[in-house]
Amino acid sequence: MSDGEFTFAGLPGGVAVSHLCVYDWPAADGERGGTPHLHLTCSEAYVVTGGRGAVQTLTTSGYEVTPLAPGTVAWFTPGTVHRLVNEDGLRITVLMQNSGLPEAGDAVLTLPPEYLTDPETYAAATTVPADAPEAERERFARARRDLALQGYRALREATGPEPLAAFHRAAAALVRPRLAGWRERWQRGAQAAAAATGDQLDRLERGDVTHLADAVVRSEQPSEQGRFGMCGRLDVYRQGQ
Repeated sequence: MSDGEFTFAGLPGGVAVSHLCVYDWPAADGERGGTPHLHLTCSEAYVVTGGRGAVQTLTTSGYEVTPLAPGTVAWFTPGTVHRLVNEDGLRITVLMQNSGLPEAGDAVLTLPPEYLTDPETYAAATTVPADAPEAERERFARARRDLALQGYRALREATGPEPLAAFHRAAAALVRPRLAGWRERWQRGAQAAAAATGDQLDRLERGDVTHLADAVVRSEQPSEQGRFGMCGRLDVYRQGQ
């Protein structure tokens, strides 16, 4: 194993972080909050920094509601349909596996089945136009939230496991064309971070401490503020993504 074979410059462990102000837009069911969706390969964690609310989750084990208050840390694994509800100024620091892949493609919204038939149809219903005026971007983000809530309600009200299983299959089919890119991000991020730790352990076992002389300190400000995300307005960071 040669010196420098394993390098990783991202956030610890190949995670990514963003700051989230959860939408307070009212929905048809009277709740205020974000767009229900799931991730297929990434876990995600919420560190609540302000306000109050809840995360609604739907898995093959059923429907649950987890209260969120300052100091709460809540996380969930791939396959968890989740919807953030804002009861009073809910603010969250989001930790994302695989260098931010959850906000870079590893998410499928719970749209009605007719919007999940192919990537083009799905993209037309979910992609916020980046160059549009802010008011138009907000209108589109809110409309896709409401559309996803239609499919979400159908999944919650369904009898038996097949509707959720069908959504899982449709979601997997939608993202299949992008898996090569996801694998590359994982290799640059979490896999490289784990390999770097293994390399450091090997060095220490040999009595080699030269990697300690390469220590660095980094910091950064958000690379983008107020992006219309799935669950709310996002401040995002470039490092590790």
